[in-house]
Amino acid sequence: MTSVDLSRTVLRAVRRAVDDGELRVEPPERVVVTTPGGGGWGDYATNVALQLARPAGQPALRVAEILRPRLIGLDGIDDVLVTGPGFLNIRLRDTVSVDLVHDILRRGTRYGFVDAPQGCQGSQGFRSGPPASPAPLPLPLHSPGDVRSLVVMDVVARLLRAQGVVVLTRCLDSSVAPSLADQWGVRVDGYGAAGSDTPDLGALPSPPCSLQPRPCSGDPLFLGIDAGRWALLHPAPHDAVRLTGDHLVQRESNPLFRVRYAHARARAVLRNGSELGLAPRPGATGVADAALLAVLADHPRVLRRAAETRAPDRLTRHLVAVADAALPFLVTVLPRGDEKPSAAHRARLALAEAAGAVLAGGLSLLGIDAPDHL
Repeated sequence: MTSVDLSRTVLRAVRRAVDDGELRVEPPERVVVTTPGGGGWGDYATNVALQLARPAGQPALRVAEILRPRLIGLDGIDDVLVTGPGFLNIRLRDTVSVDLVHDILRRGTRYGFVDAPQGCQGSQGFRSGPPASPAPLPLPLHSPGDVRSLVVMDVVARLLRAQGVVVLTRCLDSSVAPSLADQWGVRVDGYGAAGSDTPDLGALPSPPCSLQPRPCSGDPLFLGIDAGRWALLHPAPHDAVRLTGDHLVQRESNPLFRVRYAHARARAVLRNGSELGLAPRPGATGVADAALLAVLADHPRVLRRAAETRAPDRLTRHLVAVADAALPFLVTVLPRGDEKPSAAHRARLALAEAAGAVLAGGLSLLGIDAPDHL
């Protein structure tokens, strides 16, 4: 179960409580679930009871106690604990983690992608039409001609397409040579002011989305395409870009290195496992893996939010979190010393392969290579 799936499950519990007359409130459009904070309990937590307390005219603790029994046993939920002023802390059954790894291995680097075409609703958010509805109209993305704007537009377009949105990209500066876009691996559908080669904007679901991140001072090309893209994408769009050789150093202080190194280590343990005759098979790992499973389950939500908010930096930070959770786990994957290969080692290999797939898929969306060797 992903955080997106769990969000829908909690929302169903809210609607059931409303239908049963125990909550007199308009159900929210969506429920936010996150990993528990420091000292938290379970796999996920949500503040939906606090969110509904005032409109329901009841204390948050009472709202949480109404929702708790409606959640236990649903869709792989093992137990629910109410903490603090009314937080619902949710623990999933062990089989859920196995299903998650199965799902990631089945989807590979496309885990978290949406295959069905969708339209955009307003400046943010997506909507799906019925199967018989016309094909969604394209969303126009516009950017200035500086290199950071072009790279950000390219990645936002990749994120939106991964969520099933049809996108048309345009650089508004007609003096920008297409060779600049080609050099950075940027797909641009048109240059200059919108003209006859663009759809009728009156028929589009929203006006063009103009992406104007803070331009960088200097040419990032000396970093190379991969590190240069990371330097342009890792800061939030309104933050300054730091063009230094730190993006090239191969040590833990470099976030890009940690992400690519975690991917390379995941590939290495799979190769080494194959030499031992071990094949990945999802199951109980027998080691502490909750942190890694949590960030992997959160991947679809992060991709969706990064696309909705046009913020590639959400994805870069998430990949760093995946790498930081994966690296300690990867040292536990293979048998050590006289330890005999077991089902737990096969399960750890499967989880390692899943982590590698998420890292590779995320880097691909950023337009950055994910090497098998570093």
